[in-house]
Amino acid sequence: MSTTDEILTAAQQEKFWRDGYLVVDGAVNGETLARLRRQMDDWAEESRGQTEPYGPPTVDGRPRFDLEENHSTERPALRRINNPAEVSDDFHAVMTDAPMVDMVADLIGPNVKYHHCKINSKLPGSTMVVRYHQDFPYTPHTNDDVITALLLLDDVDEGNGCLMVVPGTHRGTIDSLFENGVFTGKVNPVLEQDYLARQVPIEGKAGAVCLMHTRLQHGSETTQSADRRRAIYICVYSAADAIPIARNPMPSALEGTIVRGQASTTARMIPLQVELPQQPKSASFFTVIGQKSAGTGD
Repeated sequence: MSTTDEILTAAQQEKFWRDGYLVVDGAVNGETLARLRRQMDDWAEESRGQTEPYGPPTVDGRPRFDLEENHSTERPALRRINNPAEVSDDFHAVMTDAPMVDMVADLIGPNVKYHHCKINSKLPGSTMVVRYHQDFPYTPHTNDDVITALLLLDDVDEGNGCLMVVPGTHRGTIDSLFENGVFTGKVNPVLEQDYLARQVPIEGKAGAVCLMHTRLQHGSETTQSADRRRAIYICVYSAADAIPIARNPMPSALEGTIVRGQASTTARMIPLQVELPQQPKSASFFTVIGQKSAGTGD
């Protein structure tokens, strides 16, 4: 594991805590990025031969690879890979020891713990939408020193469905993801309209990372590109003394791995109240927000 001095400048750290996010170039080196992109190409090609979610199951028995409802051999629509670090040495190496992990340690370290990872992919023609939400209600902990590191595997902009965020919302309320007692995985329509009016795009070159606070409001629209993929490797980390208070929505044999520093013998508590999420039974949370998987009816 790396033991380098701080990577992020004081100004970058201040910006993160002010805005709730920070985009930094060079989160992985060029050779590593090329290997990750080749693996993504292979997985997308493999998905052409599938008609429903598939692959070696996750530890809770769900399919690892999720497909959009409009997936086809001619136009593959692989949208989610659950815990790729479990099945790829390259993605595991990035999760544990890339420069982006040191960046996370700069913000919430020195003791950093891994929670889960996933890849969200919008292939050309994808109809995938991510409705506005905060990550914390999906993965509540005893404190909110939890950071999502979104590594851009492709060049990303508004044209291919980049992440959209609302700066500063990590310092506000924890908004409900329930409506009339039903877990919807998204904020209510009135709040969403407010966030859409204030959102800013997260754009960057492949190899950059967006470090995002767990309470920051975010979402994304469909891609408008007919020929450019938008794939993001998403790794979630917490301070070692942040203890989960709900089951991991994406359980992993690697959950709890200390990637920087040491394990904690205590749980640090902060005053908060958060609803307990309902866990997805399908391949991904996209079905929770109403976007079916191919071939399943779910």
